Amino acid sequence: MSTLVVVGLGYVGLPLAQLATRRGVSAIGLDTSAGVVAQLNDGRSHVDDISDAEVAEMVALGFTATTDDAVIADADTVVVCVPTPLSEDGGPDLSMVRSAMTVIGRRLTAGTLVVLESTTYPGTTEELVKPLLEEASGLRAGEDFALAFSPERVDPGNQTFTVENTPKIVGGSTPACTERAAAFYGQLVEEVVVAKGTREAEMAKLLENTYRHVNIALVNEMVRFSHELGIDFWDVVGLASTKPFGFQAFWPGPGVGGHCIPIDPNYLSHRVQEKLGYPFRFVELAQEINSSMPRYVVQRIQSLLNEEGKAVKGSTVLLLGVTYKPNIADQRETPARPLAEQLLRLGARVQYFDPFVDHWRVEGTQAVTDVAAAAGAADLTVLVQVHDAFDVPALVAASGRFFDLRGATSDGTERL
Repeated sequence: MSTLVVVGLGYVGLPLAQLATRRGVSAIGLDTSAGVVAQLNDGRSHVDDISDAEVAEMVALGFTATTDDAVIADADTVVVCVPTPLSEDGGPDLSMVRSAMTVIGRRLTAGTLVVLESTTYPGTTEELVKPLLEEASGLRAGEDFALAFSPERVDPGNQTFTVENTPKIVGGSTPACTERAAAFYGQLVEEVVVAKGTREAEMAKLLENTYRHVNIALVNEMVRFSHELGIDFWDVVGLASTKPFGFQAFWPGPGVGGHCIPIDPNYLSHRVQEKLGYPFRFVELAQEINSSMPRYVVQRIQSLLNEEGKAVKGSTVLLLGVTYKPNIADQRETPARPLAEQLLRLGARVQYFDPFVDHWRVEGTQAVTDVAAAAGAADLTVLVQVHDAFDVPALVAASGRFFDLRGATSDGTERL
Protein backbone atom coordinates (compact mmCIF):
# COMPACT_ATOMS: atom_id res chain seq x y z
CA MET A 1 0.00 0.00 0.00
CA SER A 2 1.34 3.42 -0.96
CA THR A 3 1.80 6.03 1.73
CA LEU A 4 0.72 9.65 1.37
CA VAL A 5 1.68 12.52 3.64
CA VAL A 6 -0.48 15.62 3.32
CA VAL A 7 1.26 18.71 4.68
CA GLY A 8 -1.31 21.26 5.89
CA LEU A 9 -4.71 20.05 7.06
CA GLY A 10 -6.99 22.95 6.22
CA TYR A 11 -9.69 23.43 3.59
CA VAL A 12 -7.48 21.88 0.90
CA GLY A 13 -5.39 19.28 2.67
CA LEU A 14 -8.07 17.59 4.75
CA PRO A 15 -10.47 16.85 1.84
CA LEU A 16 -7.53 15.41 -0.11
CA ALA A 17 -6.57 13.19 2.83
CA GLN A 18 -10.20 12.10 3.16
CA LEU A 19 -10.42 11.12 -0.50
CA ALA A 20 -7.11 9.25 -0.37
CA THR A 21 -8.20 7.35 2.74
CA ARG A 22 -11.44 6.30 1.07
CA ARG A 23 -9.45 5.11 -1.95
CA GLY A 24 -7.35 2.79 0.19
CA VAL A 25 -4.24 4.95 0.33
CA SER A 26 -2.47 5.05 3.68
CA ALA A 27 -2.81 8.76 4.44
CA ILE A 28 -1.03 10.71 7.17
CA GLY A 29 -1.73 14.37 7.87
CA LEU A 30 1.15 16.60 8.94
CA ASP A 31 0.37 19.95 10.54
CA THR A 32 2.18 22.40 12.80
CA SER A 33 -0.91 22.90 14.98
CA ALA A 34 -0.97 20.42 17.85
CA GLY A 35 -4.58 21.44 18.52
CA VAL A 36 -5.72 20.59 14.99
CA VAL A 37 -3.84 17.28 15.10
CA ALA A 38 -5.38 16.28 18.43
CA GLN A 39 -8.84 17.28 17.27
CA LEU A 40 -8.60 15.22 14.08
CA ASN A 41 -7.23 12.15 15.83
CA ASP A 42 -10.17 12.43 18.21
CA GLY A 43 -12.55 12.31 15.25
CA ARG A 44 -13.53 15.99 15.24
CA SER A 45 -13.45 18.28 12.23
CA HIS A 46 -12.39 21.93 11.96
CA VAL A 47 -13.37 22.27 8.29
CA ASP A 48 -16.86 23.18 7.02
CA ASP A 49 -17.00 20.62 4.23
CA ILE A 50 -16.10 17.65 6.42
CA SER A 51 -18.24 16.57 9.36
CA ASP A 52 -17.12 15.01 12.63
CA ALA A 53 -18.59 11.72 11.45
CA GLU A 54 -16.51 11.85 8.29
CA VAL A 55 -13.32 12.53 10.24
CA ALA A 56 -14.18 9.61 12.54
CA GLU A 57 -14.61 7.48 9.40
CA MET A 58 -11.17 8.58 8.19
CA VAL A 59 -9.60 7.59 11.50
CA ALA A 60 -11.37 4.23 11.41
CA LEU A 61 -9.95 3.65 7.93
CA GLY A 62 -6.42 4.30 9.20
CA PHE A 63 -5.89 8.05 8.83
CA THR A 64 -3.70 9.68 11.46
CA ALA A 65 -2.56 13.25 12.00
CA THR A 66 0.77 14.26 13.49
CA THR A 67 3.15 17.14 14.10
CA ASP A 68 6.17 14.86 13.66
CA ASP A 69 7.82 15.41 10.28
CA ALA A 70 9.66 12.07 10.56
CA VAL A 71 6.70 10.51 8.71
CA ILE A 72 7.97 12.09 5.49
CA ALA A 73 10.91 9.67 5.30
CA ASP A 74 8.61 6.71 4.64
CA ALA A 75 6.21 8.47 2.26
CA ASP A 76 5.78 7.53 -1.38
CA THR A 77 4.04 10.86 -2.03
CA VAL A 78 4.09 14.19 -0.18
CA VAL A 79 1.47 16.79 -1.10
CA VAL A 80 1.86 20.31 0.26
CA CYS A 81 -1.35 22.24 0.95
CA VAL A 82 -0.18 25.14 3.13
CA PRO A 83 -1.66 28.67 2.99
CA THR A 84 -0.19 31.28 0.65
CA PRO A 85 -1.57 34.61 1.92
CA LEU A 86 -0.51 38.14 1.04
CA SER A 87 2.32 39.87 2.88
CA GLU A 88 1.85 43.22 4.61
CA ASP A 89 2.97 45.06 1.45
CA GLY A 90 0.42 43.16 -0.67
CA GLY A 91 2.92 40.80 -2.28
CA PRO A 92 3.17 37.01 -2.06
CA ASP A 93 3.86 35.47 1.33
CA LEU A 94 5.44 32.10 0.65
CA SER A 95 6.93 31.71 4.12
CA MET A 96 4.84 28.61 4.83
CA VAL A 97 5.82 27.03 1.51
CA ARG A 98 9.49 27.70 2.25
CA SER A 99 9.19 26.24 5.73
CA ALA A 100 7.37 23.15 4.50
CA MET A 101 9.87 22.47 1.71
CA THR A 102 12.83 22.88 4.03
CA VAL A 103 11.33 20.36 6.44
CA ILE A 104 10.44 17.96 3.62
CA GLY A 105 13.90 18.27 2.09
CA ARG A 106 15.57 17.19 5.31
CA ARG A 107 13.47 14.02 5.39
CA LEU A 108 13.20 13.36 1.65
CA THR A 109 14.25 9.98 0.33
CA ALA A 110 14.93 8.82 -3.22
CA GLY A 111 11.88 7.83 -5.24
CA THR A 112 9.41 10.14 -3.47
CA LEU A 113 6.91 12.29 -5.36
CA VAL A 114 6.53 15.85 -4.00
CA VAL A 115 3.56 17.93 -5.16
CA LEU A 116 2.78 21.54 -4.34
CA GLU A 117 -0.95 22.36 -4.40
CA SER A 118 -0.81 25.79 -2.74
CA THR A 119 -1.74 28.61 -5.13
CA THR A 120 1.25 30.70 -6.13
CA TYR A 121 2.83 32.67 -8.97
CA PRO A 122 4.22 30.89 -12.06
CA GLY A 123 7.80 29.85 -11.51
CA THR A 124 7.51 28.99 -7.82
CA THR A 125 7.96 25.23 -8.25
CA GLU A 126 11.11 25.55 -10.36
CA GLU A 127 12.67 28.65 -8.80
CA LEU A 128 11.81 28.22 -5.11
CA VAL A 129 10.59 24.72 -4.30
CA LYS A 130 13.09 22.75 -6.38
CA PRO A 131 16.24 24.46 -5.02
CA LEU A 132 14.98 24.20 -1.43
CA LEU A 133 14.30 20.48 -1.73
CA GLU A 134 17.56 19.77 -3.55
CA GLU A 135 19.68 21.76 -1.12
CA ALA A 136 18.12 20.22 1.99
CA SER A 137 18.08 16.64 0.66
CA GLY A 138 21.13 16.42 -1.58
CA LEU A 139 18.86 14.76 -4.16
CA ARG A 140 18.04 15.93 -7.69
CA ALA A 141 14.51 16.66 -8.90
CA GLY A 142 13.61 14.61 -11.96
CA GLU A 143 16.41 12.17 -11.26
CA ASP A 144 16.24 11.10 -7.61
CA PHE A 145 12.74 12.30 -6.77
CA ALA A 146 9.70 13.52 -8.71
CA LEU A 147 8.42 17.10 -8.42
CA ALA A 148 5.14 18.54 -9.67
CA PHE A 149 2.57 21.27 -9.21
CA SER A 150 -1.16 20.55 -9.09
CA PRO A 151 -3.38 23.54 -8.26
CA GLU A 152 -6.06 23.00 -5.67
CA ARG A 153 -9.58 23.67 -6.90
CA VAL A 154 -11.50 23.31 -3.65
CA ASP A 155 -14.76 25.29 -3.52
CA PRO A 156 -15.90 25.33 0.14
CA GLY A 157 -19.57 24.52 0.52
CA ASN A 158 -19.97 23.19 -3.03
CA GLN A 159 -21.86 19.91 -2.84
CA THR A 160 -21.86 19.35 -6.61
CA PHE A 161 -18.19 19.68 -7.48
CA THR A 162 -15.76 18.08 -5.03
CA VAL A 163 -12.10 17.12 -5.05
CA GLU A 164 -13.11 13.79 -6.58
CA ASN A 165 -15.07 14.99 -9.61
CA THR A 166 -13.31 18.29 -10.36
CA PRO A 167 -10.66 17.74 -13.08
CA LYS A 168 -7.16 17.73 -11.58
CA ILE A 169 -4.42 19.63 -13.41
CA VAL A 170 -0.88 18.30 -13.02
CA GLY A 171 2.38 19.68 -14.36
CA GLY A 172 5.73 18.13 -13.55
CA SER A 173 9.30 19.37 -13.51
CA THR A 174 10.03 16.82 -16.25
CA PRO A 175 7.75 14.66 -18.43
CA ALA A 176 8.51 11.73 -16.14
CA CYS A 177 7.53 13.81 -13.10
CA THR A 178 4.27 14.73 -14.81
CA GLU A 179 3.56 11.08 -15.55
CA ARG A 180 4.26 10.14 -11.93
CA ALA A 181 1.96 12.86 -10.57
CA ALA A 182 -0.78 11.99 -13.07
CA ALA A 183 -0.62 8.35 -11.97
CA PHE A 184 -0.93 9.35 -8.31
CA TYR A 185 -3.97 11.57 -8.80
CA GLY A 186 -5.45 9.12 -11.29
CA GLN A 187 -6.12 6.70 -8.44
CA LEU A 188 -8.06 9.40 -6.55
CA VAL A 189 -10.01 11.61 -8.99
CA GLU A 190 -12.22 11.05 -12.01
CA GLU A 191 -10.17 13.08 -14.47
CA VAL A 192 -6.54 14.20 -14.65
CA VAL A 193 -5.55 16.99 -17.05
CA VAL A 194 -1.87 17.12 -18.01
CA ALA A 195 -0.14 20.50 -18.34
CA LYS A 196 2.99 21.14 -20.37
CA GLY A 197 4.90 21.89 -17.18
CA THR A 198 4.78 23.42 -13.72
CA ARG A 199 4.49 27.03 -14.92
CA GLU A 200 1.45 26.27 -17.06
CA ALA A 201 -0.21 24.48 -14.15
CA GLU A 202 0.57 27.38 -11.82
CA MET A 203 -0.74 29.94 -14.31
CA ALA A 204 -3.96 28.00 -14.96
CA LYS A 205 -5.13 28.47 -11.37
CA LEU A 206 -4.36 32.18 -11.49
CA LEU A 207 -6.26 32.55 -14.77
CA GLU A 208 -9.32 30.86 -13.22
CA ASN A 209 -9.44 33.25 -10.28
CA THR A 210 -8.41 36.36 -12.22
CA TYR A 211 -11.27 35.68 -14.64
CA ARG A 212 -13.73 35.70 -11.73
CA HIS A 213 -12.08 38.70 -10.07
CA VAL A 214 -12.26 40.85 -13.20
CA ASN A 215 -15.83 39.90 -14.07
CA ILE A 216 -17.06 40.53 -10.53
CA ALA A 217 -15.38 43.94 -10.67
CA LEU A 218 -17.16 44.62 -13.96
CA VAL A 219 -20.63 44.03 -12.50
CA ASN A 220 -19.72 45.82 -9.26
CA GLU A 221 -18.84 48.94 -11.22
CA MET A 222 -21.91 48.62 -13.43
CA VAL A 223 -24.28 48.23 -10.48
CA ARG A 224 -23.01 51.53 -9.07
CA PHE A 225 -23.68 53.70 -12.10
CA SER A 226 -26.86 51.75 -12.90
CA HIS A 227 -28.21 52.89 -9.53
CA GLU A 228 -27.40 56.48 -10.42
CA LEU A 229 -29.11 56.06 -13.80
CA GLY A 230 -32.23 54.53 -12.27
CA ILE A 231 -31.60 51.10 -13.84
CA ASP A 232 -32.36 47.84 -11.99
CA PHE A 233 -29.07 46.06 -12.65
CA TRP A 234 -30.28 42.80 -11.10
CA ASP A 235 -32.95 42.68 -13.80
CA VAL A 236 -30.26 43.49 -16.38
CA VAL A 237 -28.12 40.49 -15.41
CA GLY A 238 -31.17 38.26 -15.47
CA LEU A 239 -32.07 39.47 -18.94
CA ALA A 240 -28.53 39.02 -20.28
CA SER A 241 -28.48 35.51 -18.82
CA THR A 242 -31.22 34.41 -21.20
CA LYS A 243 -28.70 34.45 -24.04
CA PRO A 244 -27.70 30.79 -24.49
CA PHE A 245 -24.19 31.58 -25.74
CA GLY A 246 -21.44 34.16 -25.24
CA PHE A 247 -22.47 35.25 -21.73
CA GLN A 248 -21.89 34.01 -18.20
CA ALA A 249 -23.70 35.66 -15.32
CA PHE A 250 -21.71 37.32 -12.54
CA TRP A 251 -23.60 39.09 -9.77
CA PRO A 252 -22.65 42.23 -7.83
CA GLY A 253 -22.14 42.30 -4.09
CA PRO A 254 -20.41 44.11 -1.21
CA GLY A 255 -16.95 42.95 -2.29
CA VAL A 256 -15.06 39.70 -2.73
CA GLY A 257 -13.88 37.28 -0.08
CA GLY A 258 -12.41 33.86 0.54
CA HIS A 259 -9.03 32.31 0.01
CA CYS A 260 -8.81 32.82 -3.75
CA ILE A 261 -10.29 35.85 -5.48
CA PRO A 262 -8.98 38.64 -3.20
CA ILE A 263 -5.52 37.08 -3.01
CA ASP A 264 -4.50 34.89 -5.95
CA PRO A 265 -4.66 37.50 -8.77
CA ASN A 266 -2.31 39.69 -6.72
CA TYR A 267 0.29 36.91 -6.91
CA LEU A 268 0.21 37.17 -10.68
CA SER A 269 0.18 40.98 -10.68
CA HIS A 270 3.20 41.03 -8.37
CA ARG A 271 5.03 38.53 -10.56
CA VAL A 272 4.43 40.51 -13.75
CA GLN A 273 5.65 43.72 -12.11
CA GLU A 274 8.67 41.98 -10.57
CA LYS A 275 9.80 40.11 -13.67
CA LEU A 276 8.61 42.33 -16.53
CA GLY A 277 8.51 45.77 -14.96
CA TYR A 278 4.97 46.76 -15.85
CA PRO A 279 1.60 46.44 -14.10
CA PHE A 280 -1.12 43.90 -14.76
CA ARG A 281 -3.71 46.64 -15.17
CA PHE A 282 -6.82 44.46 -15.31
CA VAL A 283 -6.03 42.93 -11.91
CA GLU A 284 -5.10 46.20 -10.30
CA LEU A 285 -8.27 47.89 -11.53
CA ALA A 286 -10.40 44.93 -10.44
CA GLN A 287 -8.78 45.02 -7.02
CA GLU A 288 -9.46 48.74 -6.76
CA ILE A 289 -13.14 48.34 -7.66
CA ASN A 290 -13.86 45.28 -5.53
CA SER A 291 -12.03 46.56 -2.47
CA SER A 292 -13.97 49.83 -2.68
CA MET A 293 -17.36 48.13 -2.53
CA PRO A 294 -17.68 48.16 1.30
CA ARG A 295 -17.09 51.91 1.23
CA TYR A 296 -19.73 52.30 -1.49
CA VAL A 297 -22.19 50.23 0.58
CA VAL A 298 -21.57 52.52 3.56
CA GLN A 299 -22.34 55.53 1.36
CA ARG A 300 -25.61 53.92 0.32
CA ILE A 301 -26.39 53.20 3.98
CA GLN A 302 -25.78 56.84 4.82
CA SER A 303 -28.20 57.89 2.08
CA LEU A 304 -30.88 55.45 3.23
CA LEU A 305 -30.62 56.67 6.82
CA ASN A 306 -30.67 60.29 5.64
CA GLU A 307 -33.97 59.61 3.93
CA GLU A 308 -35.31 58.67 7.35
CA GLY A 309 -33.88 61.83 8.90
CA LYS A 310 -31.18 59.86 10.72
CA ALA A 311 -27.40 60.06 10.88
CA VAL A 312 -25.17 57.00 10.80
CA LYS A 313 -23.79 58.06 14.17
CA GLY A 314 -26.05 56.62 16.81
CA SER A 315 -28.08 54.48 14.39
CA THR A 316 -28.35 50.72 14.78
CA VAL A 317 -27.38 48.76 11.68
CA LEU A 318 -28.04 45.01 11.66
CA LEU A 319 -25.85 42.95 9.32
CA LEU A 320 -27.31 39.62 8.19
CA GLY A 321 -24.65 37.07 7.20
CA VAL A 322 -20.98 37.88 7.76
CA THR A 323 -19.23 34.95 6.04
CA TYR A 324 -17.74 35.30 2.56
CA LYS A 325 -19.94 32.58 1.03
CA PRO A 326 -23.46 31.28 1.68
CA ASN A 327 -24.04 28.34 4.01
CA ILE A 328 -20.51 28.03 5.41
CA ALA A 329 -18.70 29.42 8.45
CA ASP A 330 -15.64 30.60 6.51
CA GLN A 331 -14.88 34.27 7.23
CA ARG A 332 -11.60 34.59 5.32
CA GLU A 333 -11.36 38.01 3.62
CA THR A 334 -15.11 38.55 4.05
CA PRO A 335 -16.19 42.02 2.88
CA ALA A 336 -18.49 42.14 5.90
CA ARG A 337 -15.46 42.99 8.03
CA PRO A 338 -14.43 46.28 6.34
CA LEU A 339 -18.13 47.14 6.03
CA ALA A 340 -18.64 46.78 9.78
CA GLU A 341 -15.39 48.54 10.61
CA GLN A 342 -16.29 51.57 8.50
CA LEU A 343 -19.76 51.78 10.05
CA LEU A 344 -18.24 51.61 13.53
CA ARG A 345 -15.82 54.42 12.69
CA LEU A 346 -18.80 56.56 11.70
CA GLY A 347 -20.40 55.94 15.08
CA ALA A 348 -23.01 53.34 14.13
CA ARG A 349 -24.10 50.64 16.53
CA VAL A 350 -23.37 47.49 14.52
CA GLN A 351 -25.20 44.26 15.26
CA TYR A 352 -24.95 41.00 13.34
CA PHE A 353 -26.71 37.70 12.95
CA ASP A 354 -25.21 34.66 11.27
CA PRO A 355 -26.25 31.07 12.04
CA PHE A 356 -22.76 29.84 11.12
CA VAL A 357 -20.80 32.27 13.29
CA ASP A 358 -20.75 31.95 17.08
CA HIS A 359 -18.24 34.73 17.56
CA TRP A 360 -17.21 37.36 15.02
CA ARG A 361 -13.83 38.85 15.76
CA VAL A 362 -14.73 42.41 14.83
CA GLU A 363 -14.34 44.47 17.96
CA GLY A 364 -17.32 46.68 18.68
CA THR A 365 -19.96 44.54 16.95
CA GLN A 366 -22.73 42.81 18.88
CA ALA A 367 -24.30 39.43 18.08
CA VAL A 368 -28.08 39.05 18.28
CA THR A 369 -30.04 35.86 18.85
CA ASP A 370 -33.61 36.95 18.10
CA VAL A 371 -33.07 38.15 14.55
CA ALA A 372 -36.68 39.15 13.89
CA ALA A 373 -36.82 41.32 17.01
CA ALA A 374 -33.42 42.83 16.21
CA ALA A 375 -34.51 43.62 12.63
CA GLY A 376 -37.63 45.33 13.96
CA ALA A 377 -35.61 47.46 16.37
CA ALA A 378 -32.75 48.33 13.99
CA ASP A 379 -32.70 51.55 12.02
CA LEU A 380 -31.52 49.57 9.01
CA THR A 381 -31.18 45.84 8.30
CA VAL A 382 -28.57 44.92 5.67
CA LEU A 383 -28.50 41.55 3.92
CA VAL A 384 -24.77 41.05 3.45
CA GLN A 385 -24.76 37.30 2.78
CA VAL A 386 -27.64 34.96 1.91
CA HIS A 387 -27.79 31.72 3.88
CA ASP A 388 -30.48 29.15 3.15
CA ALA A 389 -31.49 29.39 6.80
CA PHE A 390 -32.64 32.99 6.29
CA ASP A 391 -36.34 33.53 5.70
CA VAL A 392 -35.71 36.65 3.65
CA PRO A 393 -39.37 37.68 3.08
CA ALA A 394 -40.05 37.37 6.81
CA LEU A 395 -36.96 39.42 7.64
CA VAL A 396 -37.98 42.10 5.16
CA ALA A 397 -41.44 42.21 6.74
CA ALA A 398 -39.96 42.44 10.25
CA SER A 399 -37.55 45.25 9.34
CA GLY A 400 -38.27 48.94 9.44
CA ARG A 401 -35.90 49.46 6.49
CA PHE A 402 -34.14 46.70 4.54
CA PHE A 403 -31.11 46.96 2.24
CA ASP A 404 -30.38 43.93 0.05
CA LEU A 405 -26.78 43.54 -1.18
CA ARG A 406 -27.36 40.16 -2.84
CA GLY A 407 -30.42 40.54 -5.05
CA ALA A 408 -32.45 38.15 -2.91
CA THR A 409 -35.53 40.33 -2.69
CA SER A 410 -38.20 41.42 -5.13
CA ASP A 411 -39.24 44.86 -6.33
CA GLY A 412 -40.04 47.38 -3.63
CA THR A 413 -36.98 46.60 -1.50
CA GLU A 414 -33.86 48.73 -1.68
CA ARG A 415 -31.17 46.72 -3.46
CA LEU A 416 -27.50 47.34 -4.15
